[in-house]
Amino acid sequence: MSIPNIQKKSSINLLDFIQEHAAIGTWEFDTTLSQLNWSTQTKKIHEVSLDYKPNVELGLSFYKKGYSLNKIETLFTNCIENHKDFDIEIQIITQTGKEKWVRTIGTPIIENNKCIKIQGLIQDIDKKTKNSKALTIKEQQLSRTFETALVGMAIVDLEGTLIDVNKSLCKTLGYNKDEIKTLTFMDLTHPDDLRCDYAAMMRMISGKLDHYEAEKRYINKKGEIIWAQLFTTIVRDSNGQPEHFIAQINDLTLIKKSSQKVSQLLDTTENQNKRLLNFAHIVSHNLRSHYGNLDMLLDIIKMDSPETTKNEIFPLIEQAVNNLGETVKNLNEVAAINTQKDLKTESLNLLENFNKAFSSISALIINSETKISINIEPEISVKGIPAYLDSILLNFLTNAIKYKKINEPAKIEISTEIENDFVILKIKDYGLGIDLKKHRDKLFGMYKTFHKHKDSRGLGLFITKNQVEAIGGKIEVESIVNESTTFYIYLKTYE
Repeated sequence: MSIPNIQKKSSINLLDFIQEHAAIGTWEFDTTLSQLNWSTQTKKIHEVSLDYKPNVELGLSFYKKGYSLNKIETLFTNCIENHKDFDIEIQIITQTGKEKWVRTIGTPIIENNKCIKIQGLIQDIDKKTKNSKALTIKEQQLSRTFETALVGMAIVDLEGTLIDVNKSLCKTLGYNKDEIKTLTFMDLTHPDDLRCDYAAMMRMISGKLDHYEAEKRYINKKGEIIWAQLFTTIVRDSNGQPEHFIAQINDLTLIKKSSQKVSQLLDTTENQNKRLLNFAHIVSHNLRSHYGNLDMLLDIIKMDSPETTKNEIFPLIEQAVNNLGETVKNLNEVAAINTQKDLKTESLNLLENFNKAFSSISALIINSETKISINIEPEISVKGIPAYLDSILLNFLTNAIKYKKINEPAKIEISTEIENDFVILKIKDYGLGIDLKKHRDKLFGMYKTFHKHKDSRGLGLFITKNQVEAIGGKIEVESIVNESTTFYIYLKTYE
């Protein structure tokens, strides 16, 4: 008699083992006694104590209000009245308030055409269901991303057939989806690019490459060449076996056409610049020769026929020739700045170069009683050419003194600050100022003057701007008429 008891106990233990590890509980409802019984695992799924005594009303109350509760009530009633099995995945809310997905199964026990019992199972499928729903959402998001991506995308099988394509690729190649799916990537690729693509495809399948990137040509429906940037990656299954390719195809046709136009414009500009340089050299040389001849002729006249110089016309002619000489000199200076290439720059200490500039105009500073305030760190160095930097500093200092307020000594403030790769040299004077509303656009123009001063030639700022730009800098200006002018000279820091 002991053997059957042992077998029965073993069977119960096995059932408990299965229920616990499969997260499956059992339940039974006796319709005659209106008695509901839950197994231990069923109570664990509902997160109630093991001595919990359920009834039908309490059991149904665990189902989430709305769809889940309405559905289980309908199925439960239908099972009793119409003897119908049910198997459904719905949500419960456990005793601790946790929402949980469960699979509930019920089957009726019939005697004399009457349901005397319902026997059922309940399985905790919360983790599986949530993972499945999350995966579904991600797949939907990926599908939407694929379809609405601004770059062309395609899924290609291992034979090169197009499994799926998005709207952008259809638009790029001029086909609709049904048309393009009848083609292979070989049909769409320019013949000269096929060999490289095919070789990369074989290397990805064999595992030697995991992705392939190239700039290549496609042929659209009209037979036109489409330039594109291709990025292809291979997708493998859980065993590492190749399944298909995913390709991103970014249309570069407009960029290519624009690049060609830019290249043509650059070639045209370079040729025009060469012609202009030749023209500048010819004009400069010829003007210098003509000026030299005129100046020499005037000297001969003064030596051989001094009496002819003693009239009102000769001084005017002499002045005109001198002006021509000055113009030729200025043109040569500007041409030299703009035609020099591969300028050899060096590290120049800014404070030391200012001190040199002050020495050069010390008499002017003393005579004009100019007051200068300097705030430059001794270690600041800039990238430049000594002659250019000297010219730049002298031009700004002499201008600040030249255009001071009448009957007042000039006042100049000099300081620096660092901004990214530049040293910003600030030179502020409290002189006549410049009407920038009227003159900003022509401030750095050649022969442009803004004050009635006998020494104004309108060339200093023009040359200075060219010199600053030649060493990689720029100039900005702020000014208030009869109050102050501040020039911001951006000079490259020396690395």
